[in-house]
Amino acid sequence: MIKAGFSIIEITPPSGLYMAGYAARNSPANGKKDSLTVRAIVVEKTALVVADVIGIDSEMSAKVRKKSILPDQAITITATHTHGGPTSMKDRLNSEVNFKFYNKLEKALTDSIKIAYENRTYVKLYGGVGIEPGVAKNRRKTTGLVDKGVPVIRFDDLKGNPKAFLISYACHPVVLGANNLLWTSDYIHFCRKKLKELYPKVTVVFATGCAGDVNTGHSAESSLSNDFKSNRTFSEAKKVGNKIAKSVYNTKLKLLGNNCGSSETFTKLSFAQTEVEKPKVLIQKWLNELKKNPSKNHILKIWINWAENIMGKKNSPKLFRSTGLYWGGASIISLPGEIFAESALSIRNILKCPDTLFILGYADDNPGYIPPLSEFKFGGYEIEEAHRFYGLGATFAPGSAELLEKSGRLVFYSARINSTKSN
Repeated sequence: MIKAGFSIIEITPPSGLYMAGYAARNSPANGKKDSLTVRAIVVEKTALVVADVIGIDSEMSAKVRKKSILPDQAITITATHTHGGPTSMKDRLNSEVNFKFYNKLEKALTDSIKIAYENRTYVKLYGGVGIEPGVAKNRRKTTGLVDKGVPVIRFDDLKGNPKAFLISYACHPVVLGANNLLWTSDYIHFCRKKLKELYPKVTVVFATGCAGDVNTGHSAESSLSNDFKSNRTFSEAKKVGNKIAKSVYNTKLKLLGNNCGSSETFTKLSFAQTEVEKPKVLIQKWLNELKKNPSKNHILKIWINWAENIMGKKNSPKLFRSTGLYWGGASIISLPGEIFAESALSIRNILKCPDTLFILGYADDNPGYIPPLSEFKFGGYEIEEAHRFYGLGATFAPGSAELLEKSGRLVFYSARINSTKSN
């Protein structure tokens, strides 16, 4: 048998804070559609924590892990990446952090691990992969890749009653667009809500997969525009969430074992300046464009500020954390940043893992998009512009994604090797 515990802590801030995720959105939140939460699963002495924010920065992740009663390497902290939450990372996404919320988030992450650990009871684990619900689409290419399927772990008490689900899907939670000013976890809320209706006593933890270039069918450039599509509504988010929940409900699960393990590694990633003009030239070009096209006022001001204050600075290589968890035969690989579907599929194709395998993005830091080599020739927002919005001096260098893929495979094997059998 194996011990597991679960927790949920609400972190919804009051109205008036600015929201993170859309460059075109320049008004603060004016209400709440659904509660933002931190949710934790602790299995033996390992933990996975997921927050309804756009990302957790490496500083916060390190602080929380240091404060925890569990071993540092045994904790993974990730984010749903909702664009319906407040700014949650320092010096990112052209928005200042509200430190009252930032500190509240840090405390919730820390407390969630403690509560889940103290609530551990003996459980049985069941794992499987649900059929693809058909809502995720590659937003860069109509025939582009998607990491399909819905990995599932269900935790049952010894009487056979479901206590919790861990589920994942690789699709940006951006059904709602830049015109939304309500706190929300987007389609993820509706997915969790539907499963809660089906299993009233369960805790549902949703961890977003590698969705860097995947959403429900609109271009990334739409986040830079005030041209809002009529189908980006809460009604549509509900449809998406319900389809994923249906996949989870119909998943054929098999009993897992009692082994538990964890691992971590750090990968040094470099940056590359893709802009060929000097900052002064770029600034003048964007000022001229601003005069011709006032509708781009908000985004061009962000680019100008970036060229004046950030471009080319702090471009030294940095270390980024990747982790592996091994729960009874199911594996969880967690990578930092906005990882593309191709990277997840590359890991899967090399590992050829017959068991339940989660590959998560946005874990322990979200510094921006990390595209695979094959995508650079296509350019586009994720390659050429997003690093400005994220507050990076340059984009990640070609080859960075492939280094993280290697790290993902490493932590997969290491977590298995490090695993021990529970009594």
